[in-house]
Amino acid sequence: MLGKAIWIEGGTRSGKTDALVAQFCQWLDERVVLSKHSHQNSKILVLAGNDDSKRDIGDSLSERLRQRLIGKTQGKYPISAKTTIGFIQDEVLLFYPLLIQELKLPAYIPLRLRPETEQDLATKLWQPALERLNWREIAPSEYRFVRRVLDLLQLAAYSCTPLADLPEILTQGFGADEHSEIYQCVESLAAEWRDWCLDRGLLTYGIMTELYWRHLLPHPQYQQRLRDRYWVVLADDVDDYPAIGRQICDFLLDAGVWGAFSYNPDGMVRLGLSADPDYLLGLKYRCQPVIYLDSIDPNLFVDRNSSVEAIVQAVINPGNIPPLPNSISAIETRTRGEMLKVTALKAIELITSGKVAPGEIAMIAPGLDAVSRSTITDIFTQHQIPIASLNAQLPLNSDPGVRALLTLMALTYPNLGQLTSRDEIADLLVTLSPIYPPTTSAVISSPQVKTWGESKIENRKSKIELTSIDPVRAGLLADYCYAPSLSQPRLLPYANFPRWDRLGASATRAYDRILAWVERVQQQQPSPLNLLTEAIGYFFQQGSYLPFDRLSALRELMETAQHYWQVAERTHSTAEYLESAHQITAQFILLLRQGTITANPYPVSQLQPQHQAVTLSNIFQYRASKRSHPYHFWLDVGSPLWAEGGAATLYGANLLLKANAGKIWTEADTQASDERRLERILRDLLHRVNDRLYLCNSDLATNGQEQIGALLTLVHGVAQS
Repeated sequence: MLGKAIWIEGGTRSGKTDALVAQFCQWLDERVVLSKHSHQNSKILVLAGNDDSKRDIGDSLSERLRQRLIGKTQGKYPISAKTTIGFIQDEVLLFYPLLIQELKLPAYIPLRLRPETEQDLATKLWQPALERLNWREIAPSEYRFVRRVLDLLQLAAYSCTPLADLPEILTQGFGADEHSEIYQCVESLAAEWRDWCLDRGLLTYGIMTELYWRHLLPHPQYQQRLRDRYWVVLADDVDDYPAIGRQICDFLLDAGVWGAFSYNPDGMVRLGLSADPDYLLGLKYRCQPVIYLDSIDPNLFVDRNSSVEAIVQAVINPGNIPPLPNSISAIETRTRGEMLKVTALKAIELITSGKVAPGEIAMIAPGLDAVSRSTITDIFTQHQIPIASLNAQLPLNSDPGVRALLTLMALTYPNLGQLTSRDEIADLLVTLSPIYPPTTSAVISSPQVKTWGESKIENRKSKIELTSIDPVRAGLLADYCYAPSLSQPRLLPYANFPRWDRLGASATRAYDRILAWVERVQQQQPSPLNLLTEAIGYFFQQGSYLPFDRLSALRELMETAQHYWQVAERTHSTAEYLESAHQITAQFILLLRQGTITANPYPVSQLQPQHQAVTLSNIFQYRASKRSHPYHFWLDVGSPLWAEGGAATLYGANLLLKANAGKIWTEADTQASDERRLERILRDLLHRVNDRLYLCNSDLATNGQEQIGALLTLVHGVAQS
């Protein structure tokens, strides 16, 4: 007989999710047999640690959950799959009228702010304070200071900490002077931002979470509705949940909801961002039974007397290096550029030999800068082997189509001439010159991949008529046919180029087409959203012929533009909005050109299956995606970044963990935290590689410094084996 809650604990790939499903199905069978009771009017709440897991469990329930659940229940019980933060967001939006009534808020339809818009608006709101504050005490730049204050507001909300407690927590935690003004100002700025947003119906993740734990979750009317809506909660990977996640689960268990929870002590991927795994571990003591699952060492270790744990301990406590299996190899070079090239060519050699498919290889690095990512991608592309960057988050402005559309906007509206240049006009001409046939008459076939033993990719001939302007002709046209002006720059007829006869018929025809369109919209001046829509339809045939990454960039551009103008209308009065319409457009162009907005299409997994391509990822994204591959290439194993949190740790995050309340955070604490993180990373990744591991290292980093990171122990171990 199963109890009211079950706890399943185990390492990476130990079968926790399958066990979670099996335990629920067993409980459901017992429940139906014993009580004959149906909960058809209630939902099964499935919580996941991140969006990848949520899609996996919620959208298809990943063949591990959905088929088993529906098979057992005959589809009688609706399933609601969300991340913890996604659940909070949906609840706040659903019950916002209750919050309006409770807090006497203006009766706006709530509008959620994107992070880049949040940063921009907060900077403007705080500008008077930023001019007088010594923000350099806690941040190297004004931008970083604003970001850290916004992050602290969010972390406080996730940890159910009142904003008023922030000054004391930060002062004690960082051992600062009690009379320091800066931490008091952090609290006042955060509160000012929250109140300013609520007055305009604007919501951020941090504000929504504070509204939820302070006002909505304690509200009796909401509590009753929550009890009535769910009768089961299945929470997978609770080690990645923020503290508010436990508050939700505790309430549901107190309300009589049956629960099952899984926990990975080697996970905690989001520790330092929002997760509080030690606090969530407290749910374990409410559960009976507690089930422990053991991870099975991968095939990597079958040929030697070694194990995952032995390798982890050898890295953490260097000394006697255990005999490493023959399936672990090292690639060593002098420079980092050489290492990237040799590593990529080794992977290509495995693929072209026919022994390994591209989808069986993952290349993982502690950090991937744009140059490294581009270098590796170009090498694979030259050999016609697909490679997919996992959540690359490239700046939206890196897409040529987006750059061209922004230049079109600067050409169309008056007083934006300072935002155009000859180089940007040349880029526009190259990008917008291809002429696509009508969608209904064109048939474009995707690349056909032959067997990898032959190592060939056959691209079927496209029926696109590529009447285009090459970069040389584009440069000439920009030099002679672009008339710069601060008030209204213009494109001139190609005859302004004295030797226009050398341009060729195709180039002049394509240029005339662009010129006619620009002149028409300059006269009509449609709204920015209509301009973008018309331009995408005219020049890109609604994206019908674009590769996936470029199509998703255009989609993200339209979503960003729509959001930006919604916020602009909300934050300006009608008179201000009409008066500064072109200035708002200029700010939008500058915002995208700063590179802070990225294109991450949703859902990636459905639109572009990545199992047929080599996976390129940093450590955080790979672990968060919970993937595994037969072959791993670990890049920069000598880098100290393997043991450091880096961008995966927010300022002050450790101080807002429940277990660290009132604690002074010392350098020794940082060192111990980094060591524990490295242990988790090694255990996690070693259980995600099945057959072969390549340790790739260069003696020198990009900056020319010698690399002496902790993982060099393994490289030396390979040399001795």
